[in-house]
Amino acid sequence: PEPAPPTPVPLWVRSGRAVKRVATDERTRNTGRVVVRHGAYVVGGARIVARRTWDGRTGSRYERMIRTAEAAGNLEAAEEWEERLQRFRTARHHRRMDLLHSPVEAAKGLAVGTGMSIGVLVSLGVVMAINNGDIADVITPLAATIDFIALLIRIVQIVWGPALTIGPFLALLALWTVGSKQQAAPQWALPANVRNSEGEPITPSIVVKALRHLGLPALRNAIKAMDDGGAAMLSPIVIAGCGVEVDVTLPLEVSTVEVQQRRRKLAENLSRHEHEVFITLPEAARTVRLWIADSGALDEPIGPSPLVTDETMTANYKSGKAPWGQDLRGDAAELSLYQRHVLVTGRSNQGKTASLRALALWLALDRSVQFWISDLKGVGDWGMFNGIASVLIEGPTDEHVIAATEMVEDGVAEMNRRIELRRDDPTATFPPLIVLVDEAQLAFMCPAVDEERRPYGGSKATSRYFMAVRKIHNQGRAVDVLMWQGTQDPTDQNLPKLVREGAHTRASLVLGSESQSKMALGDKAVEDGAAPHLLRQGLDKGTLVVASDGIDMPKGQSSITVRTHFIDDEPAAEIAERARALRGENVATVHTIERGEKRDPLADILTVIADDKRVLTQDVIKRLAALDAGAYDGWSFGDLTRVLEGHGVEAYKSHGRMMIRRDDVARALADRDTDGSASASQ
Repeated sequence: PEPAPPTPVPLWVRSGRAVKRVATDERTRNTGRVVVRHGAYVVGGARIVARRTWDGRTGSRYERMIRTAEAAGNLEAAEEWEERLQRFRTARHHRRMDLLHSPVEAAKGLAVGTGMSIGVLVSLGVVMAINNGDIADVITPLAATIDFIALLIRIVQIVWGPALTIGPFLALLALWTVGSKQQAAPQWALPANVRNSEGEPITPSIVVKALRHLGLPALRNAIKAMDDGGAAMLSPIVIAGCGVEVDVTLPLEVSTVEVQQRRRKLAENLSRHEHEVFITLPEAARTVRLWIADSGALDEPIGPSPLVTDETMTANYKSGKAPWGQDLRGDAAELSLYQRHVLVTGRSNQGKTASLRALALWLALDRSVQFWISDLKGVGDWGMFNGIASVLIEGPTDEHVIAATEMVEDGVAEMNRRIELRRDDPTATFPPLIVLVDEAQLAFMCPAVDEERRPYGGSKATSRYFMAVRKIHNQGRAVDVLMWQGTQDPTDQNLPKLVREGAHTRASLVLGSESQSKMALGDKAVEDGAAPHLLRQGLDKGTLVVASDGIDMPKGQSSITVRTHFIDDEPAAEIAERARALRGENVATVHTIERGEKRDPLADILTVIADDKRVLTQDVIKRLAALDAGAYDGWSFGDLTRVLEGHGVEAYKSHGRMMIRRDDVARALADRDTDGSASASQ
């Protein structure tokens, strides 16, 4: 069968489609913009001219400035403007009084002027008559003047009609000119090059306009109600590095959070990209501080690190500051590392290792500083520290994580040794020890367990890595044993709360969400405007948001954005070579943690108890240290409790002192061996 002919499309459908196509065509939209724009220029120009005329004829301008000065608390300026207003009113009164006498004076002046003019013309005619000998020349000048006046009248009669026709068009053209110069048209109707302009200089009117169109009705209405058009809200706009800075005092109805949540809209209203506008909260109440970059300035690279350009640079752990980069103002951003634990986090491949390594390279120029480094990425990013670091572990496997964990635990033992020495000699000093773990998320997520079934990773009290880091965070600062960590994409699993909050200096590159930003920097820093989650992945490499008391930042701020210097592998190796030269000789770097025979803590506890029915816990710890100092030196009551509770043994208190029963330990050891044999047979 032949296919059925297509159903004809109704005329009204075709007409509707044609109308829609014409209405949505870009040429139609551009034509509409042109019509609305030029019409708005005329209306806006009329409004501007009327406002200027009203300001010129009345004292409204002076009154507006008085209210602005009073709102700003500048009473001297208010008094000065009040004096100007009084002088204006006095001069206006004199002009109005003069108008009462002006008609009579004008009539007298006109009569006298006319008489004198006729007298002069007749006198001139008499002179001409005497000279020419013709009495008719007496009225020649007067007649010529009358003819000239008649000519002027005829010219006016000819021009008057066309002038009445053209005059309104000339007036509209004048209004259009005023409106076009002031861009007095809706934003959507302006030309594309104006509507999408970038890099427009920031002025008070632009800032107020951006705030008025922020989508907050309370803010918009408050600005409209202000006699000064919102100018009193703004502090002076000052140049701040590659941008400008201004404080905005918000009306009572508007909160700072509402403005912070509209950062993108505010940036677009200021003809900027979102990453070019930063909103922070200074100390003043109901105030937001806007830093607005010059268009494209943040996409320009900063200069090389002073570590690269200054071959004579040295470091001082206690009093010096590491040259890390530049803040948004363009000033040098320098970080003090003295007795500060450091945490740097962010997404992968955004410059975390480079920014952390830059700090370590500077500190390596202080020959007194010792380094224990574990690079759990293992691709050679820290290879230049061979000969500088006493320990350098490189690799991503569980075995490397185990070695890194044991390295941190050795740091705990060193810390405890120093604390004991400090207890005996309060004046004792120690060389700074930096225990550094890069890609620490691998350590927290490691599934491996030891012989006692204790996990190396995790965030519980049984986790060896977690507990070692916590111990250094708690007491290491007092004896200059410091924990530095670099980690990716923080979560509660790969960066536990207690660990991230133990760092004194917390820095973050670009992150994926606000919740991650709070994990990285803390709630207060994010609530005050820190926003690493708003950085651009791939484009803002090396840009860190830093929360630390070791870096200078504007008063009242809890964080600062730093664009770090990038030090590539080759110049990093050259800096490391300078560090080795300063230290005089290469350190014998260990690339793994060498361990002796593995101890069985539960069996050793039973051994040191010997035949005693019960023993003080402190005595057990001392006997264990005497049995094997390498394994048990530095053990605390917490370490002992961990082993005992892991096998169901509980210490008890007798006469105010903690004790351990021999029978409890022997029973736990027998039960463990029985369970182990059963598991092996299965």
